Amino acid sequence: MIIDSATTSDIMELSHLLSLLFSQEAEFVPNLELQQRGLARIIDSPEVGAVLVAREGDKIIGMVSLLFTVSTALGERVALLEDMVVSPAGRGMGVGTKLLSEAISYSRMQFCKRITLLTDQSNEIAQKFYAKQGFVMSGMVPMRLLLE
Repeated sequence: MIIDSATTSDIMELSHLLSLLFSQEAEFVPNLELQQRGLARIIDSPEVGAVLVAREGDKIIGMVSLLFTVSTALGERVALLEDMVVSPAGRGMGVGTKLLSEAISYSRMQFCKRITLLTDQSNEIAQKFYAKQGFVMSGMVPMRLLLE
Protein backbone atom coordinates (compact mmCIF):
# COMPACT_ATOMS: atom_id res chain seq x y z
CA MET A 1 0.00 0.00 0.00
CA ILE A 2 1.21 3.48 -0.85
CA ILE A 3 -0.09 6.89 0.20
CA ASP A 4 0.16 9.73 -2.30
CA SER A 5 -1.70 12.78 -3.55
CA ALA A 6 -4.86 12.36 -5.59
CA THR A 7 -4.96 13.46 -9.20
CA THR A 8 -7.87 14.50 -11.38
CA SER A 9 -7.98 10.98 -12.84
CA ASP A 10 -8.86 9.69 -9.34
CA ILE A 11 -11.96 11.85 -8.94
CA MET A 12 -14.55 9.28 -10.05
CA GLU A 13 -13.19 6.60 -7.74
CA LEU A 14 -12.90 9.09 -4.87
CA SER A 15 -16.47 10.28 -5.33
CA HIS A 16 -17.66 6.69 -4.87
CA LEU A 17 -15.69 6.49 -1.60
CA LEU A 18 -17.32 9.73 -0.49
CA SER A 19 -20.72 8.22 -1.25
CA LEU A 20 -19.93 5.45 1.22
CA LEU A 21 -18.96 8.02 3.84
CA PHE A 22 -21.92 10.33 3.27
CA SER A 23 -24.41 7.47 3.35
CA GLN A 24 -23.43 6.77 6.96
CA GLU A 25 -23.20 10.38 8.18
CA ALA A 26 -26.25 12.03 9.71
CA GLU A 27 -25.97 15.43 7.98
CA PHE A 28 -24.89 14.54 4.43
CA VAL A 29 -26.40 12.86 1.39
CA PRO A 30 -24.33 11.32 -1.43
CA ASN A 31 -24.35 13.33 -4.67
CA LEU A 32 -21.72 12.26 -7.21
CA GLU A 33 -21.88 15.49 -9.22
CA LEU A 34 -21.30 17.70 -6.18
CA GLN A 35 -18.63 15.40 -4.78
CA GLN A 36 -16.74 15.41 -8.09
CA ARG A 37 -16.93 19.20 -8.27
CA GLY A 38 -15.64 19.58 -4.71
CA LEU A 39 -12.81 17.10 -5.24
CA ALA A 40 -11.73 18.85 -8.44
CA ARG A 41 -11.63 22.22 -6.67
CA ILE A 42 -9.33 20.83 -3.98
CA ILE A 43 -7.09 18.78 -6.28
CA ASP A 44 -6.70 21.63 -8.78
CA SER A 45 -5.87 24.20 -6.05
CA PRO A 46 -3.00 23.12 -3.76
CA GLU A 47 -3.31 26.39 -1.82
CA VAL A 48 -6.86 25.32 -0.85
CA GLY A 49 -5.96 21.84 0.32
CA ALA A 50 -4.97 18.32 -0.62
CA VAL A 51 -6.54 14.91 -1.03
CA LEU A 52 -4.35 12.02 0.05
CA VAL A 53 -5.15 8.51 -1.11
CA ALA A 54 -4.17 4.99 -0.08
CA ARG A 55 -3.53 2.79 -3.11
CA GLU A 56 -3.35 -0.96 -3.22
CA GLY A 57 -2.23 -1.83 -6.73
CA ASP A 58 -4.47 0.10 -9.12
CA LYS A 59 -7.29 0.55 -6.57
CA ILE A 60 -7.86 3.41 -4.16
CA ILE A 61 -8.77 1.88 -0.80
CA GLY A 62 -8.90 5.04 1.31
CA MET A 63 -8.77 8.81 1.25
CA VAL A 64 -8.56 11.87 3.44
CA SER A 65 -8.87 15.51 2.47
CA LEU A 66 -7.25 18.51 4.10
CA LEU A 67 -8.42 22.10 3.72
CA PHE A 68 -6.22 25.04 4.71
CA THR A 69 -7.15 28.30 6.38
CA VAL A 70 -5.61 30.78 8.81
CA SER A 71 -6.39 30.88 12.53
CA THR A 72 -6.48 34.37 13.95
CA ALA A 73 -6.11 32.82 17.42
CA LEU A 74 -2.81 31.21 16.42
CA GLY A 75 -1.83 33.75 13.78
CA GLU A 76 -0.84 30.82 11.59
CA ARG A 77 -2.03 28.38 8.97
CA VAL A 78 -4.23 25.50 10.17
CA ALA A 79 -5.85 22.49 8.53
CA LEU A 80 -9.34 21.06 8.56
CA LEU A 81 -9.31 17.29 8.18
CA GLU A 82 -12.31 16.25 6.13
CA ASP A 83 -13.69 13.19 4.42
CA MET A 84 -11.61 10.39 5.89
CA VAL A 85 -12.90 7.07 4.58
CA VAL A 86 -11.51 3.59 3.99
CA SER A 87 -13.25 1.18 1.63
CA PRO A 88 -14.76 -1.94 3.18
CA ALA A 89 -12.07 -4.02 1.43
CA GLY A 90 -9.33 -1.94 3.07
CA ARG A 91 -10.63 -1.96 6.63
CA GLY A 92 -8.69 -3.70 9.37
CA MET A 93 -5.38 -3.40 7.50
CA GLY A 94 -4.06 -0.20 9.12
CA VAL A 95 -5.07 1.94 6.14
CA GLY A 96 -6.81 4.55 8.27
CA THR A 97 -3.89 4.83 10.67
CA LYS A 98 -1.42 5.25 7.82
CA LEU A 99 -3.64 7.80 6.04
CA LEU A 100 -4.07 9.85 9.21
CA SER A 101 -0.36 9.73 9.97
CA GLU A 102 0.41 10.98 6.45
CA ALA A 103 -2.23 13.71 6.77
CA ILE A 104 -0.60 14.92 9.99
CA SER A 105 2.87 14.86 8.39
CA TYR A 106 1.58 16.65 5.30
CA SER A 107 -0.06 19.34 7.46
CA ARG A 108 3.23 19.90 9.29
CA MET A 109 5.04 20.23 5.94
CA GLN A 110 2.46 22.87 4.98
CA PHE A 111 3.36 24.78 8.20
CA CYS A 112 -0.02 24.16 9.81
CA LYS A 113 -0.14 24.63 13.57
CA ARG A 114 -3.37 22.73 14.24
CA ILE A 115 -5.68 20.15 12.66
CA THR A 116 -9.40 20.26 13.39
CA LEU A 117 -11.91 17.61 12.40
CA LEU A 118 -15.59 16.85 12.84
CA THR A 119 -17.14 13.44 13.28
CA ASP A 120 -20.69 12.41 14.02
CA GLN A 121 -21.47 12.64 17.71
CA SER A 122 -22.78 9.07 17.63
CA ASN A 123 -19.69 7.66 15.86
CA GLU A 124 -17.82 6.39 18.89
CA ILE A 125 -15.56 4.15 16.78
CA ALA A 126 -14.23 7.17 14.86
CA GLN A 127 -13.84 9.19 18.05
CA LYS A 128 -11.78 6.41 19.67
CA PHE A 129 -9.68 6.10 16.52
CA TYR A 130 -8.86 9.83 16.44
CA ALA A 131 -8.20 9.91 20.20
CA LYS A 132 -5.73 7.06 19.77
CA GLN A 133 -3.88 9.26 17.28
CA GLY A 134 -3.66 12.17 19.74
CA PHE A 135 -6.78 14.18 18.90
CA VAL A 136 -8.74 15.52 21.87
CA MET A 137 -12.36 16.63 22.21
CA SER A 138 -12.82 20.37 21.90
CA GLY A 139 -15.09 22.44 24.07
CA MET A 140 -16.26 24.18 20.91
CA VAL A 141 -19.71 23.34 19.55
CA PRO A 142 -20.06 23.15 15.75
CA MET A 143 -22.94 25.13 14.27
CA ARG A 144 -23.99 25.47 10.64
CA LEU A 145 -26.00 27.79 8.49
CA LEU A 146 -26.68 26.56 4.96
CA LEU A 147 -26.57 29.39 2.43
CA GLU A 148 -28.60 28.67 -0.67
